[in-house]
Amino acid sequence: MSDEIHVVTGAYGYSGKYIAGRLLAAGHRVRTLTNSLHRASPFGDRVEAHPFNFDDPRKLTDSLRGARVLYNTYWVRFNHGSFSHSMAVTNSLKLFDAAGQAGVGRVVHVSITNPSENSQLGYFSGKAKLERVLIESGLSYAILRPAVLFGKEDILINNIAWTLRHFPMFGVFGDGQYCLQPIYVDDLAVLAVEQGRQAGNRIVDAIGPETFKYRDLVRVIADAIGVRRPVVSIPPGLGYAIGWLIGKVVGDVMITRDEIRGLMQGLLCTHSLPAGKTALSEWVRENAAGLGARYAAELSRRHV
Repeated sequence: MSDEIHVVTGAYGYSGKYIAGRLLAAGHRVRTLTNSLHRASPFGDRVEAHPFNFDDPRKLTDSLRGARVLYNTYWVRFNHGSFSHSMAVTNSLKLFDAAGQAGVGRVVHVSITNPSENSQLGYFSGKAKLERVLIESGLSYAILRPAVLFGKEDILINNIAWTLRHFPMFGVFGDGQYCLQPIYVDDLAVLAVEQGRQAGNRIVDAIGPETFKYRDLVRVIADAIGVRRPVVSIPPGLGYAIGWLIGKVVGDVMITRDEIRGLMQGLLCTHSLPAGKTALSEWVRENAAGLGARYAAELSRRHV
């Protein structure tokens, strides 16, 4: 095993788990910072776990001391109760400061496609602010900008399939012609570990090899799971209301107004070359049996 220490935020979660797995396979020592210390570790005792300690800068710095690379996946999908985008920004800034104080050699930071501090969407403006601060920090960095992740623990693709399985039709917001470029979560992990080995500062649009119009993506998923549903255009406000109602029934937040706006504004699509190799169209066919069999709830994951 290598003596290098690599720190991954959220190694018991989604993208962080895949990054940690790739690092362990490469023989590195892995440490995680997590809000879920009591969650069962998918790695047994091979990953050293520490709480985030955002309220104690000294402890946060100590948990990063000796690390060659910090892989930061920490974020929140939406504002809700005890968490918010503004809180995620504040905590991430503390994390970057602690990384500098601890002498971390490099930061690989997961952002989002098309961030902008001028955006009215908190997700995109918050991510843009973090990118700027990291760039100005003097730390060596790689910024990865995925649009949509897919994989076995995915929420968006799974819940599209769940909706197709349980409802007689599927509504797309407006004309459904806006695009997405999903990347397989393990392809993102491979990219993150590769960038952790580098030295130069870099920003990468972490997109997959396929570009879908949203309406066409729904049809690809429907074909893969073997259901036939009319795909109909509905006003965004009505789509949000339906999503809100379904969320109340399943005890989750299914969709937010900001997510609808970001999708319809084309913010999940770029003109960059693909950084991932795994085609979503092939992956959904290979995983069709379990895809959408159960609703994937964001809130239940955050409460573990």
